[in-house]
Amino acid sequence: MKLYFPENYKAKLDLKNTEKAIKLIKDFFQENLSSELRLRRVTAPLFVMQGTGVNDDLNGVERPVSFAVKEMNDARAEVVQSLAKWKRLMLANYGIPSGYGLYTDMNAIRPDEELSNIHSLYVDQWDWEKVITAKQRDVEYLKKVVNQIYAVLLRTEFVVYENYPAIKPMLPEQITFIHSEELVQRFPKLTPKEREQEVTREYGAVFIMGIGGQLTDGKIHDGRAPDYDDWSTPNGDGFFGLNGDILIWNPVLQQAFEISSMGIRVDKEALLRQLEITGTTARKELLFHKKLLKDELPLSIGGGIGQSRLCMYFLRKAHIGEVQASLWPDEMVQQCMEHNIFMV
Repeated sequence: MKLYFPENYKAKLDLKNTEKAIKLIKDFFQENLSSELRLRRVTAPLFVMQGTGVNDDLNGVERPVSFAVKEMNDARAEVVQSLAKWKRLMLANYGIPSGYGLYTDMNAIRPDEELSNIHSLYVDQWDWEKVITAKQRDVEYLKKVVNQIYAVLLRTEFVVYENYPAIKPMLPEQITFIHSEELVQRFPKLTPKEREQEVTREYGAVFIMGIGGQLTDGKIHDGRAPDYDDWSTPNGDGFFGLNGDILIWNPVLQQAFEISSMGIRVDKEALLRQLEITGTTARKELLFHKKLLKDELPLSIGGGIGQSRLCMYFLRKAHIGEVQASLWPDEMVQQCMEHNIFMV
């Protein structure tokens, strides 16, 4: 088990006030995110049908939880792993115009997750998606949306401080943009995670762009599915990729802390190119991919924002189990208790 125990750790809030603060953060953040990006709330599925291409395969190795549906001749359904493709289908179904979008509560089960201070079997995040124009499919628009989301983070941090003065604001006023290729050049001997650690420690909040495409060292910064984020299109800065991750420095865990993965989504050309790169061209026959290739889906930008991750950060918690009810090995629970970390 990968666990980190902060020295002399003591939670800023007791259990009762933690639960109140969780509600404050979630209510405030989603209302402000909706207003900032002009998103309407919709209801999301917990599971989708297997074999349609609607579920996400994340890095391509995670096993989705599946089950047979008795009333559908034992056809198999899968618990969602994220809603990246489902949201784009809904943009079309709702007929949402350019400049507007939707968001939803996404709840997922990821049985292959390696449990740690920040990883759980249960995933809860706000999934959002917004219709854009062809002219907005560039790095400048991507940065604009990242800055809007970061502004909501800053406002949320202030509201937490207003209600719980013991929790001092720590986020920098601005988020720093850097491409994963720039990190290769700056830190050629470090792993991608070590590069994230160094650059996030330096700036406090960063958006690392170009996640999924091959870098000059012959490797990728991190895995991305080929059919939602666009990681292979030139972005105008001499680099590739119209996607990225928001990371902030976590003072409790002393590490880079990812709170969002997002990006401009693939158009027809990027989809075909990325399916070819990853050797997954057979997906062209799936429902989602057929619709995209027939121009039946709008161009969009979207992402996911971790709800428990945000609560962890804003409440200065050392373990995600302090803000989220899930399952944990007995040994982990015991070790955490010995270090003043008490699960919900």
